Amino acid sequence: MFENIEDYHVRIDDPLLEIDATSVMVLKNVGPKGYPGMAEVGNMALPKKLLEQGVTDMVRISDGRMSGTGFGTVVLHVSPEAATGGTLALVHNGDIITLDAHNRSLQLEVSDEELAKRKAAWKPTEKMHPRGYVNLYQKHVEQAHLGADMDFLKGSSGSEVTRDSH
Repeated sequence: MFENIEDYHVRIDDPLLEIDATSVMVLKNVGPKGYPGMAEVGNMALPKKLLEQGVTDMVRISDGRMSGTGFGTVVLHVSPEAATGGTLALVHNGDIITLDAHNRSLQLEVSDEELAKRKAAWKPTEKMHPRGYVNLYQKHVEQAHLGADMDFLKGSSGSEVTRDSH
């Protein structure tokens, strides 16, 4: 489990990282509010030590996104994101996570009592930007399942694109 993208970069190739081919990699705090901006960092590369063992894929879960050129078993846009205290924020190393892609189910196998205890102890790890556009964005961006749009734009009909935008 990685608390943010910086944590991932620091530890992913540490030979002492407690991870094996049966592990589920979890990356937190890279969603709309947490990154901020939901950057394309959800396609976590596998640890070097596992690649050297011939491991070519493993389940990776994130509240971020990735490019369409990525590959593998990756669950993205987990919502509500970790930065807002969503269930992803409550995942600890060693927790069992069950993914059933056929039935579209992702389950953290932790008791309701334990989740409540973790939720009560949870504190945001990402700081709000004090001012400017990033502050406005963090205060008003909606979660990924709602389109990561600004809440004050709800009900707008959008803008006509009159020129080729690519």
